[in-house]
Amino acid sequence: MNDTNWKKLKALVNGESLSEPMAGFIIDSPWLPNWYGISILDYFTNDELWLKANLKAIDTFPDVLFLPGFWSEYGMCTEPSAFGAKTVFWEDEFPFADKVIHSSEDIDNLKVPNPATDGLLPFMLNRLKINQPKIEEAGQKILFSVSRGPLNIASFLMGTTELMTTMMMEPDKVHKLMHIITDFLKKWHQMQHEAIPTIDGMLMLDDIVGFVGEDEFVEFGLPYFKELYSTNDSIKFFHNDADCSMSVRYYPEIGINLYNPGLDLSINETHEATKNELVVLGSLPPRDVLAACTPDEVYQKTKEMLAEVKNKSKLLASCGGGMPPKVNTENITAFIKAVKDSYS
Repeated sequence: MNDTNWKKLKALVNGESLSEPMAGFIIDSPWLPNWYGISILDYFTNDELWLKANLKAIDTFPDVLFLPGFWSEYGMCTEPSAFGAKTVFWEDEFPFADKVIHSSEDIDNLKVPNPATDGLLPFMLNRLKINQPKIEEAGQKILFSVSRGPLNIASFLMGTTELMTTMMMEPDKVHKLMHIITDFLKKWHQMQHEAIPTIDGMLMLDDIVGFVGEDEFVEFGLPYFKELYSTNDSIKFFHNDADCSMSVRYYPEIGINLYNPGLDLSINETHEATKNELVVLGSLPPRDVLAACTPDEVYQKTKEMLAEVKNKSKLLASCGGGMPPKVNTENITAFIKAVKDSYS
């Protein structure tokens, strides 16, 4: 992201009025490689192609905020790999991380990983450092530290069903696991900050938040998210495109000021639940509209979505979740035009 767009994003989360509408999208490996014309494996293993794909998106859509911007990642294998998870990569499918916790007793033997040396994390950070001069030569900056959230990582380490069951049967074990993961994530985000001084934002992605009830979120999620988001970053960005109805009202308390939801709550309902204290990045249906419809249909449905929003000062127009696979250039262009026309 360039300085101009970063200033606009900060102004938006600070409640300032903008002179023109803004659109933004989370982009990463589910969409970017194939849109650019390479395989997912090429994207993960070739730093030059990774950089070119990200720069191509920015050059093609200069008015769009692509978040977090130059995301160095290996899909859902990223953080679990630091805990010793076996990582499985296919040529053009999303990678997968195997479990490392096979019973609750295994949690007692789990150690806090060192993000400087463990798993795929050194490769992620080194990719950013190697490409940082070229990114800045293009007028862009690396502005976010990024990770999956603690519940998401826990679900990969032990399995989603097993995590939910252990919450009910052995809550102390889950708290121990959450402490370990939180300590790891604090070190990982701090390391990203130290390596890339331009970083002034934090993004965590955690869909498992949407699979637990309110009581479970308050016990096993809220304190750990509050600890992780207690930073001085200007933008505290969170993604959960599963059901947020049980947790969203707590997001301002956590410190989140930019939120990318799914479709379970409307933009208006999300604003109401959070007392208009955070900016919503949303919420056109990603797969069924942005990816599957014609450009004319995308344009019309985007205008309809925006017409319903009561508080556009707390909106960054996007889809509900990250950019899905198979969204073409024409549909993104139609979305951008609809946003501009809706505010004119």
